[in-house]
Amino acid sequence: MTVDAHHLTYPEAIVVGLLQGVTELFPVSSLGHSVLLPALLGGRWARDLDVSAPESPYLAFVVGLHVATALALLLFFWRDWLRIITGLVTSVRYRRIERPDERLAWMIVLATIPVGVSGLVLEHTFRTVLGRPVPAAIFLTVNGVLLYGFERLRRGATTANAATVPAVPVATSAPLASGAPAPLAAGTAPDPRDPGDIGDPGVASDRRIAGGSFGRAILIGTAQVLALLPGISRSGATLGAGLLKGLSHEDAARFSFLLATPVILAAGVLKIPDLFGPLGAGIHGQVLAGSLAAGVAAYGSVRFLTRYFETRTLTPFAGYCVVVGLGSLVWLLAA
Repeated sequence: MTVDAHHLTYPEAIVVGLLQGVTELFPVSSLGHSVLLPALLGGRWARDLDVSAPESPYLAFVVGLHVATALALLLFFWRDWLRIITGLVTSVRYRRIERPDERLAWMIVLATIPVGVSGLVLEHTFRTVLGRPVPAAIFLTVNGVLLYGFERLRRGATTANAATVPAVPVATSAPLASGAPAPLAAGTAPDPRDPGDIGDPGVASDRRIAGGSFGRAILIGTAQVLALLPGISRSGATLGAGLLKGLSHEDAARFSFLLATPVILAAGVLKIPDLFGPLGAGIHGQVLAGSLAAGVAAYGSVRFLTRYFETRTLTPFAGYCVVVGLGSLVWLLAA
C-alpha cells in the first residue's frame, strides 16, 4: 500500500527524527526501529509509516534524515575530517601514502566501496522483502546475539594473548613522560611535518587506527553491508569487526563513526531529490522538524558514545536488542 505523503504528521516526524538520530549511532539498528515502532504502536502510525512500500514517502523521509545525522557527525569530528581530507589531498598531490592522515583517508575510501556498491544493488530488494515488522524483530534479536558474541570472542582473544605473550621486564623499558604520545602501531612512522597535537586523544586514536593494515580497514568497512538487513546495526557490525581485528572499544567506535559518515551522508543525499518531488509534497515542514530532531539527537549520541566506549562494552546493547527483538516478535505474532 502506497502511503499518502500528507499523512506524515509533525509528532510522527519529530519522534522518528529523534529515533533516527539515536539508533543510527547506537549499535541497535535505526532501520529496524523505524520498521518496528509504527507496527508496535499500530493505528495511524502503522498506516502512515510503512518503509517497505515500493514508493514510500516514509522511506524517503527517514533516509533524508541521514543528512542531518551525517552533518552532526561532521560537526563533532570536524577536526578529524579536516586532517583526513588534507591527508587525501596531499596523498594525491604527492603520490604517496605515508603519513598517518594519508593512510587513514585511503582506509576510509577503500572501506566505503563495498557497502556503497552493495547498497546500490541490494537496498531496494532487501527493504521491500525484509523491511517488515516480523523480519525486523528477528534480525534485531540476531543483532543482539552478534554483539554479545563479539564481546565474548574479543575477551577470549585478549585472555589468550595475555597468556602467551611473555612479560617485558620493567627495567628494559623507560617510562613515557607525562603527556607523551603513545608509540605508533607497526607500519606507521612518525612524521616531523605532522602538527604538534598528537597529545590529543582523538589524534592518537586516529594514528593507532592508521597503523593497521588496509585489509583490516576494508574488512571492518565491509561489515556495514550487514546493515542492509533491517534490525542489524551498522555501527554494531563495524564495532564488532573492529574488536575482532584487535582494536580497542574506543578506537573501534571512533573508526565506526568515521566510516559511517560518508555512507550515511551519501544515502541521505541520494534521497533528497525524492523529497522535492511527489513523495515529498506537503511534508517539507515535517522534514525540517524531523531533521532538526535527528541532528540534535545524533550529536548527543556520538558525544555520549565516544566517552562510553572508553571504558564500557557492547554487552548492554546486546541485552537490549535481544529483549526488544524477542518481545516485539511475540507481540507481533500474537496480534
